[in-house]
Amino acid sequence: MDPLWIIAAFVFGAISGRIGLPPLVGYLIAGFILNSFGVQGGELLEKAADIGITLLLFTIGLKLKLKSLARPEVWAGTPIHMLITVAVYCGGILVLGMIGIRYFDHLGWQSALLIAFALSFSSTVFAVKVLEQKKETGSRHAACAIGILIVQDIIAVVFLAFSAGQIPSPWAAVLVPALLGIKPIVGKFIRRCGHGELLVLFGILMTVAGYRSFELVGIKGDLGALVFGMLLASNPIANELSERMLGFKDLFLVGFFLNIGISGSPTPAGFAVALILGLAMAFKPGLYFLALTRFKLRARTSFLASLSLANYSEFGLIVGSISVANGWIDRDWLVIIAIALSITFVVAAPLNSAAHRIYTRTAVSLKRFETAERLPEDQPIDGGDAEIAIIGMGGLGTGAYDEMNRRYGNVVMGVDFSMEKVQRHRSSGRNVVYGDAEDSDFWERVEPAGSRVHTVMLALPEVSAALFAVRQMRRRGYRGRIAASVRYEDEIPILKNEGVHATYSLYEEAGAGFAEHVCSHPDNGRKGNVLDPPNK
Repeated sequence: MDPLWIIAAFVFGAISGRIGLPPLVGYLIAGFILNSFGVQGGELLEKAADIGITLLLFTIGLKLKLKSLARPEVWAGTPIHMLITVAVYCGGILVLGMIGIRYFDHLGWQSALLIAFALSFSSTVFAVKVLEQKKETGSRHAACAIGILIVQDIIAVVFLAFSAGQIPSPWAAVLVPALLGIKPIVGKFIRRCGHGELLVLFGILMTVAGYRSFELVGIKGDLGALVFGMLLASNPIANELSERMLGFKDLFLVGFFLNIGISGSPTPAGFAVALILGLAMAFKPGLYFLALTRFKLRARTSFLASLSLANYSEFGLIVGSISVANGWIDRDWLVIIAIALSITFVVAAPLNSAAHRIYTRTAVSLKRFETAERLPEDQPIDGGDAEIAIIGMGGLGTGAYDEMNRRYGNVVMGVDFSMEKVQRHRSSGRNVVYGDAEDSDFWERVEPAGSRVHTVMLALPEVSAALFAVRQMRRRGYRGRIAASVRYEDEIPILKNEGVHATYSLYEEAGAGFAEHVCSHPDNGRKGNVLDPPNK
């Protein structure tokens, strides 16, 4: 690979990251700049782009659990949103063409439909990165957004499969029973791969096997990569494999975004059209919010999910590149879509960073769109006989719950914002309810002042979440004891100033706790000091 490509991608990707944008915006800009200097992509860059797309689809398959798609707002809401978006955008494009605006004026309804379809997707890369940065991947709104993105990805893959224009071989009929037959065998193999490079190699092998096997029966190989990823989705090692494959996928996707940029430079008129499309993005989150609230989601869940989807997608670029390759739209449109994608990322990044503050200020207006009926997870919380509440049931919160339950009996209640985690704890016999400490609406579902709770333990990953929880509790009249975990020493005075009675420093006190645990558990039932030499 040309060192110039790597240098340009690194420099502009780093700049994008420093100003809070996804690096892929920098890769697109690097491609545009390289093109302006006459640099050509060539076959090597196109191959890297193709590999990046195939690996992206395989890793999506690894996360494709049918249970996550079972909610009606996901399996029904997604196609409804896409159909309305395509219809509105297609109509808008045709109207702009009738007015005589450049680039729109020569489009037929088929080309307008393809462009609208490309713009109907939201970015998986952007949403996942934003949710990871805010440590909200387990939240209700994250599950909703990711479910919508997965359904969109499936629709995109179906488009990729049919865009090849090939008639599948009769042998394609045996694919489903064959895949079901090899699933347990594949599961055994992955469990024997360990946690090192062999696991990554197995993932690459599965990607290639899926691609080639589907190509052999006349189906586009990208669909095979997705399906082979799905074979492993229910395996406990699937998440680890996805994380291991992440670096390879991101590396080759750099080639895809560079290739898009190098394929053409934006003209002033093209940039103006991209700006129009960027402004049109405001329609999509508004429609998401309206659709999700119709499916009985709360305003906050709908709002946060909609903001994380308020952008165009890298899949839109994939759809656009295929349309260009097949001669369905002009190559200039691929550059326009790429610029529009970058504009939406620039706008969506700060909005998502301030999402909780924006909701707090607009909650009264947004709640008017809620339905009267509440989903089970949004019903009022009855603390019952609970006297101790632990908010955040990760590893630390779970350990605290078990210890408090051992000491004081069944007077402990846990709270967590991951429904999957809540259900897992309940199946283990723990009293855990669904709730998000950063959700002002959550505190309306529970009344600390009127309950028997006298101690609240905050086992939260971010000090900002703990501060918000403390302020909400004080505002609602809670006067009991509050303890909080911290990761850094400079966070302790911040919490103390808000009235937190006790803090637990994870990094400092974990070592002391480990030593105490060892000293209190003599080896093989021996009595005496742990430093005493073992019996020979």
